[in-house]
Amino acid sequence: MRTSPTFVTRSLAAAVMATGLAFAATAAHAYKPYIPPSLPYLKSNLVQVDVYNRTTGLPLSIYPNDNRNWIEGVPGHEYAVRIRNTTGARILVVTSVDGVNVISGDTASPSQSGYVLDAYGSVEIQGWRKSMTRTAAFYFTDLGDSYAARTGRPQNVGVIGVAVFQEKAKARIAYNEWDWRSRSARKDEAESRASATAEAKERAEAGAAAPPPPPLAQPAPAAPYTENSASEPAQSRADASAPARDAQRHQPMEAAKPQTLGKLGTGHGRNEESRVTMTNFERATTYPAETLSVQYDRRENLVAMGVLPQPIPPIARREPNPFPGVRFAPDPR
Repeated sequence: MRTSPTFVTRSLAAAVMATGLAFAATAAHAYKPYIPPSLPYLKSNLVQVDVYNRTTGLPLSIYPNDNRNWIEGVPGHEYAVRIRNTTGARILVVTSVDGVNVISGDTASPSQSGYVLDAYGSVEIQGWRKSMTRTAAFYFTDLGDSYAARTGRPQNVGVIGVAVFQEKAKARIAYNEWDWRSRSARKDEAESRASATAEAKERAEAGAAAPPPPPLAQPAPAAPYTENSASEPAQSRADASAPARDAQRHQPMEAAKPQTLGKLGTGHGRNEESRVTMTNFERATTYPAETLSVQYDRRENLVAMGVLPQPIPPIARREPNPFPGVRFAPDPR
């Protein structure tokens, strides 16, 4: 039986469509690179900290790795550190970049100046503070161009730190309570002594041979009031060795793999407006209630350290084709 031309044409069209579907199905299984788990911000009991790229306007993902938190910095891009107070009371945040205090420019220490955040307030730190109205913008740059290196302190380049302090409760409230208890005890003692003296006098006048009144028990002296006893948390007083443990926990990691490019730091960028005001803040404790840190470096170095995955060459991204012989008739020579 002869096949009709119409049937052949439709069969060819169906075959071409089937081939197109096969190509579409192959494209649907394109390579998908591995993306490591990341965090949008760091969060503790008191604050929430994140870093965002001012050049692109996008937040920088935080990659936890080996008990450290990393972000990828792009040389030349400006960035800012955002800190949010998640409590209903004022807090102080002492912030450092590359081991340098962002306000004073001194080698960073928790006892230095910081920003005071109102209850549930926030601050966006965009640069090194130059005055009450101006800052010099943060930007990612090579180690030699970093502000820390240019001021002779390149040892701690590549880390952002936030030390959080709670505000001390008003001391007069605690003092009034103690003073009221003390004066009340002294008043009771005086009244007891006066009553005993009057009773003894009455017995003496009546000629009664009664034994003398027993001595009154002296009330236990009130515990001396100190600033720490009223406001410092018990955990802060008991954990006196916490700074030493924190120092051990934050020792710089030895590079297990060679880095492909130089280390990244933070530069002293353009001068811009940023207004602040002075305020009083009395810390509840000598040492910070919390300390958070995030480290940063360029992508090549994060890949070398295993924080980010190794990029796959383009030749390896192509999916194998189970029917590589699919082709059409070539033109005659």
